[in-house]
Amino acid sequence: MKDLSLFVIVPVVIVALVFFAVFVSFIGTWLKARLNGAPVGVMNLLGMRLGGVPYGLVVEARITAVKAGIPLETDKIAAHYLAGGNVVPTVQALVAAQKAGIALNWDRACAIDLATKGSNKSVVEAVRTSVDPKVIDCPNPEGGRTTIDGVAKDGIQVKVKARVTVRSHLDRFVGGAKEETIIARVGEGIVSTIGSAESYKIVLESPDSISKTVLARGLDVGTAFEILSIDIADVDVGENVGAKLQEAQAEANKNMAQAQAEIRRAAAVAVEQEMKARVQEMQAEVVRAQAEVPRAMAEAFRTGRLGVMDYYKMENVQADTSMRSSIAHPEGKK
Repeated sequence: MKDLSLFVIVPVVIVALVFFAVFVSFIGTWLKARLNGAPVGVMNLLGMRLGGVPYGLVVEARITAVKAGIPLETDKIAAHYLAGGNVVPTVQALVAAQKAGIALNWDRACAIDLATKGSNKSVVEAVRTSVDPKVIDCPNPEGGRTTIDGVAKDGIQVKVKARVTVRSHLDRFVGGAKEETIIARVGEGIVSTIGSAESYKIVLESPDSISKTVLARGLDVGTAFEILSIDIADVDVGENVGAKLQEAQAEANKNMAQAQAEIRRAAAVAVEQEMKARVQEMQAEVVRAQAEVPRAMAEAFRTGRLGVMDYYKMENVQADTSMRSSIAHPEGKK
């Protein structure tokens, strides 16, 4: 009987010791939560530890939320941690939004935190930008360009620097376009506005017309921000692009005319060479015909159609003709 009692008591004592050791390991966190008005059950702490969740971090986050008047449960905090979120910044953003009177619930804060994971942004920065608007330089100096260049209708280039004041739109932050889209849209609007101006002087006289025109286009649609203002920081005159284009066009026209003239010259040279060739052919025909004369005369002698006296008379006529030609042109010039 005594052995049976020991057999029952020993396991009970071991279990009690295990529970006591667990309670002792949780006592500090459990007591801290209760003293700060954000009590957490021991079983909840045990469940988080078995689930690989840092219960101390979760309790700290819950205390921060409860102290700010946000009844946030440990299960939601632990779920956000297991999803890969940053627990403490998310709670801080939620508290900051509540203090600033911005409507932001826990689910939306978690979504923003997960959306900014792996980037240079954070949910705290998103809420801070919603409270304290930020200024974006357009164009971004890190991109290598310092001005936005547009050309007015008179061909003069205008260089513009702009500063865009934006505020985070938390409802559109998840899935909304970020700063790069704002910069691109504002730059496009500025170039379009400059291009529609009749003269660069109009742009220089009233640079605020650029900001008003661009701002009226609703460039923040589909982005994570709300554009509050677009301010033109600097306007400068650039090159005479119209004159350069005209000069380039004139040079192109000159080259084209020269090419066409060269084609016509080459055609004329080809025709000249062809005519020379034809002259040579004709001269060859004349020589061939002249070579037939002696042959014909010999044939006439053989057949009796030409006598010796007739031949002498023809020779005398040729000599007389040659003498008269030499008297008329003593130097051989015609």
